[in-house]
Amino acid sequence: MASHATGDGGIPPRDAAKRGLTRIMTLGGAYGTRNYTVKGLRDQKGKRVLCETLPFSPDEAAAAEEAGIDTMKVRFDPKSPESAAAVRQAARNTFMAFSVPLLAAATADEAVRLGYDAMAIGADAIMCQWSPRLIEAAAEAGIPVQAHAGLVPRRSTWTGGLRAVGKTVDEAVWVYDQIKTFENAGAYAVEVEVIPEDLLIEISKRTSLMTSSIGGGSGGDIQFLFAEDILGNNAPPYPRHSKQYRDIYAMQQAIQKERVGGFKDYIADVQSGGFPAKGHVIKAPEGLMDGFLAEVEKKG
Repeated sequence: MASHATGDGGIPPRDAAKRGLTRIMTLGGAYGTRNYTVKGLRDQKGKRVLCETLPFSPDEAAAAEEAGIDTMKVRFDPKSPESAAAVRQAARNTFMAFSVPLLAAATADEAVRLGYDAMAIGADAIMCQWSPRLIEAAAEAGIPVQAHAGLVPRRSTWTGGLRAVGKTVDEAVWVYDQIKTFENAGAYAVEVEVIPEDLLIEISKRTSLMTSSIGGGSGGDIQFLFAEDILGNNAPPYPRHSKQYRDIYAMQQAIQKERVGGFKDYIADVQSGGFPAKGHVIKAPEGLMDGFLAEVEKKG
């Protein structure tokens, strides 16, 4: 556990305040500093739109924190928690909700246990695709929960596949009712995926939950985009709701081309006798080889 005098990032209280950070203790019992608390996030509702991303590596998390991202989601695998823990350590001062696997909890008790496991390694909240019953159990146990509404990919068979949701009156009301159910279950936020922008604008006005928009336009309290989309990590085609601010994929392809070229040059250099050259080898001291060969001859 970190000392009372500093956070888990080693920031003295006075310096933390100057940087706009709040001293906290995690549910797991560790002292730290964060840019936001759950209360701090909810205090922003209706005042300004926050920026959220999901990094896939510690390097991406560190870059997002340095850039000033407001919140992050982090994928959490209870069977190998080291990956999420590494991302947490790379961005110690940023509010993080660990995204827990849908199938990892089948009962209320399992949901609470999974939530506690995430909080024990530094999560500030969990994000889930659970039913209201499991959300209520986790929230009652003191775990801040972000729910998921609209297009929920793993439940997409119920809404007709991977498509926009809420384009009919019945679907729009269903999305609203679902979000109100999550609110009543004790969630603090809800990710709303691929619904009409105007619908999310009106829903956001009618719920106390922080609405995190991914493919829901500008109607949310939080704008959410995966780091791999922001950075252009992958080749096209890209999701319609995404925007690429860098082209790391092209850079990676150029680096790979350089790797191939380097190996080709090495092979050609060896085959032509150019490597190793005099500068790459150790020259035998004068008399070494004569003495060595004489000794070997004696051995027969």
